[in-house]
Amino acid sequence: MSETIQNRKIKFALVGCGRISNNHFGSFEVLQEDCELVAVCDIDPAALKAAVKHTGAKGYARYTDMLAETDADVIVITTPSGLHPEQAVEALEAGFHVVTEKPMATCFTDGERMVEAADKAGKRLFVVKQNRLNATLQLLKRAVAEQRFGKIYMVHLNVFWTRPQSYYDQGGGWRGTWKMDGGAFMNQASHYVDLMEWLIGPVAEVQAMIATHRKIEAEDTGVMNLRWRDGTLGSMAVTMCTYPKNLEGSITILGETGTVRIGGMAVNEIQEWNFADGRDYDEQVKTANYETTSVYGFGHPLYYQNVVDVLRGKAEPIVDGREGLKSLELINAAYLSAHNRQTVSLPLVLQSLRTFDHSDCPKGSPFHTQSKESS
Repeated sequence: MSETIQNRKIKFALVGCGRISNNHFGSFEVLQEDCELVAVCDIDPAALKAAVKHTGAKGYARYTDMLAETDADVIVITTPSGLHPEQAVEALEAGFHVVTEKPMATCFTDGERMVEAADKAGKRLFVVKQNRLNATLQLLKRAVAEQRFGKIYMVHLNVFWTRPQSYYDQGGGWRGTWKMDGGAFMNQASHYVDLMEWLIGPVAEVQAMIATHRKIEAEDTGVMNLRWRDGTLGSMAVTMCTYPKNLEGSITILGETGTVRIGGMAVNEIQEWNFADGRDYDEQVKTANYETTSVYGFGHPLYYQNVVDVLRGKAEPIVDGREGLKSLELINAAYLSAHNRQTVSLPLVLQSLRTFDHSDCPKGSPFHTQSKESS
């Protein structure tokens, strides 16, 4: 990797001044002793003007112009998901580190291309998975790591949120498309898919079904059954059609010697915490819960603190490109399963995609792209 950054602020430039960008702007404000936002970019003049006014950073209407002129150390990508691979590779090849919002790409092979570009350039590729840093999930991760559940029998996740048609219609029509966004698994629930790998481990098999109720290409509702490599069984239920507002984002783990349920709107409330043994940090359960009106939680500043520490040579990345590939692979496998009505084994890179019938796969979807490459 390239040399660490010492004795000055780390400079960031951000492309994509839409909905999620404010979480990044807020993080830079919290970490202003270490971070400086020097440039912002958006093709929407109104969004760009608002971002420049809010941040004081230099504005660019063209991404290539920003890359050519900025003295930033890191390019932050918060554009529609389908743009992430090309923009990340372009930035990496130009000599910048990259922070990309989730999902890192909509197609697993594009994600692999991003990782390869970072390796070749000797630069860092960070994938934002800020939910891992929520206090509730940090406690759960510790309990799993310490094997307090004994043998884990069952894992279940719910994401019952609402995204009305007006949400999908805004922003130029890219939302809910296969090529630029993906559906509920890929976009809204990707953090929860990430929890299944991060907490429990590698998945061996997935079966999925999806449905679409809004006027979009991809799914707004889906279910997934999983078998982990260690034999654990689990499931996930996701919908963006909850009436009348976001209801629940939860994970439940049932084990031989432990039961935990973390719920609330966005895994922000520890509702059950029962183990056969006691530990000193069990008292923290009472203070880990937090109120939130946002499904994003409060992890972005903590995530950026890790980015700073990595670039200063003080830490390893919490979620780098290879870590980001894990949930992307699982989502692609779920889509493949749903559209071929078959159980899909992981890892995808070790199976021949020629064994699946891709003739009915929607154009622009990740498995459609893969079918062309493997035909």
